[in-house]
Amino acid sequence: MSSTADAPRAAGGGKLDEVMLAMDVVDTLRHNENVALRELEQDGRDEDLKERLRRIYESQGLEVSDQILDEGIKALKESRFTYEPAKTGSRTLAHIWVRRSLYGKIAGVVVLLLAAWIGVSSWQHASREQAIQAARVELEQTLPQRLKDIADRALTEARTDDAKERAQDLLHDGVAALSDKNVEAARGAIAGLERLRADLAQTYRLRIVSRQGEDTGVFRIPDVNSNARNYYLIVEAVTPEGKVLSLPIRSEETGTVKTVTRWGVRVPERTFETVRRDKVDDGILQNDTLGEKPRGALDPVYRMNVSQGAITEW
Repeated sequence: MSSTADAPRAAGGGKLDEVMLAMDVVDTLRHNENVALRELEQDGRDEDLKERLRRIYESQGLEVSDQILDEGIKALKESRFTYEPAKTGSRTLAHIWVRRSLYGKIAGVVVLLLAAWIGVSSWQHASREQAIQAARVELEQTLPQRLKDIADRALTEARTDDAKERAQDLLHDGVAALSDKNVEAARGAIAGLERLRADLAQTYRLRIVSRQGEDTGVFRIPDVNSNARNYYLIVEAVTPEGKVLSLPIRSEETGTVKTVTRWGVRVPERTFETVRRDKVDDGILQNDTLGEKPRGALDPVYRMNVSQGAITEW
């Protein structure tokens, strides 16, 4: 039995050895590419190319039929048996598909980060909008109403001209601050009115200190005049319930304000001597009230003659 007859068929109906031989022809043409291309570029030169191929194979002791040579030439023209790499797009898609798990995780992380960024940005935007809205409401509604309410209460509490004038000044400051959209200044005016109202509502007695071991009065020699003396009675503010208050007092010696429970009120020498003799008489100060601060007033009403000025240390 002939081996040629038993050779398996190749795809397309040709015998396998014939196909292999045709591939060899193509390979030979490829190795002689300059010759092959030059011949193929000229119409009707297939015969010359076949003769060249035939001589190449005869020199190798091989006899190749015209059919095989024609098939090889045709295959070269059709780029058959030639490997062409896949297009870039197809390779990229294939690469992505193979590594889809990794890219999926990366995409998931990116989506989560993007969602988080969007969420934070939205929250920040909403917070800013809320802050702007709250500031607008405070400036246009809350502060004006608070200013009006506390000013009304302070003016109602005021019973002296200077107290009423002080309340009106603070009210004017608050209105001007709101007009200028100055929130801090408006709050400051409101706080001042609240303190004023509390001060006006407060009552106390200025009691001259007369306890054993404590000074009832002192005198100071001014630096500018060593021949002069400044006299002070030491007092404390006592409420009708007997509570000793802490009050802010400005010292005429230092110019600073301190919150104290006792301080010295400057008095004329005659007032000072009257109090001294009262205490020296029997060791007990009979008249220990220097003045009283009534409700609705800013300052105490003095029962004795006093001078301007106070000290917080002696």
